[in-house]
Amino acid sequence: MTADHPSKPTGDQPGSSPEQHESVLLDEPSTADLRAKVTEAWREFARALAERLRALPTGAHVELTLDPTASGTGNAVYSISVDVGDGGRVSARAVGNATLPQGYRLDRAAVADMIALGWSPPGVLEGSRDQFGLEGSTADASKVAALLSRTLRDVYGAPHPAFLVYLVHDAEGEPLPAEPLGTARSEFGPDRDVEADLDEALAAAASAQKSEEGEDVLALEERVRTVVSTMLKSKSDQLQVDSDGDINIRAGSAMVFVRVRDNPPLVDVLSPVLTEVEPTERLYVKLSELTNRMPIGRLYCADDTVWASIPVFGRNFQATHLMLAVQVMTGLADELDDRLHGEFGGKRFFGEGDKPSRPADSEHRTGMYL
Repeated sequence: MTADHPSKPTGDQPGSSPEQHESVLLDEPSTADLRAKVTEAWREFARALAERLRALPTGAHVELTLDPTASGTGNAVYSISVDVGDGGRVSARAVGNATLPQGYRLDRAAVADMIALGWSPPGVLEGSRDQFGLEGSTADASKVAALLSRTLRDVYGAPHPAFLVYLVHDAEGEPLPAEPLGTARSEFGPDRDVEADLDEALAAAASAQKSEEGEDVLALEERVRTVVSTMLKSKSDQLQVDSDGDINIRAGSAMVFVRVRDNPPLVDVLSPVLTEVEPTERLYVKLSELTNRMPIGRLYCADDTVWASIPVFGRNFQATHLMLAVQVMTGLADELDDRLHGEFGGKRFFGEGDKPSRPADSEHRTGMYL
């Protein structure tokens, strides 16, 4: 649950820009390959959060939570709350071990990371009780937003802002309208409506099946079709389905397939990132490195094709899990096919005119080792 952190951010200096504080979100150049896209998502989240904090009125309350359903943390709810007081004073509180179940509590290193980031231990600041405390001001919004983002990402383990749920309301508890916080999902916003639409669509599909067949359980394949069609805002029978039964979704120059497997029950969200690619040792090393840096999913090469895959469990199926997998894959595949094609050649799914690259004479072919 922990990761290396930079030293505690210093205070805002006169004339400093938000980008100076966002620098704490940057990865080292040597590790920024695939992480660049995820890192940029966090930077976008931090920028949006800083802008929101600056504009909040007195009495406003912000809640940032790692979605326990999407992240698989169960009863462990990792959250941060922010309250805006008089004169732009900001008071933040972060969950501590007192409210976390056994097995999900912060270890000694994670607590040290919290202190290094600038949090005061539970009970030190007035009113913090069993939570970590932080005091600041809306004038320091960039620094505060970067610190909160690092806490959610590196200490609480959020792999991507899309796994965050947030709410913003005034002193009376009424939602405050504003621009979204990057890819995080609003409890009051349109993403909440998507989840409500998913639940409604699944319930309607189950009701229709029960009336026709007298059964209570909606088949996994039908649930998947319902989720994807709801996300694409189309009817289930209008989805593009190939002869193998895979649902096809175009994402820029890439194609994403949603495949349902029966034994074991599994939904595989996958994409042929490159075809007609030379399976060299260098390619396999690259795919292994990229997989290790991916927040979820994996990359592999089979039959001269590079695949990206994110599995979703079919047993105890959760519609939000599939929604997240499709959202991540559609962005990831369109990014990866361009990046890998530039380095290894091959053909992108919708890359008209792409040509396979020829390996250098000095490069070893994988077949030589098999």
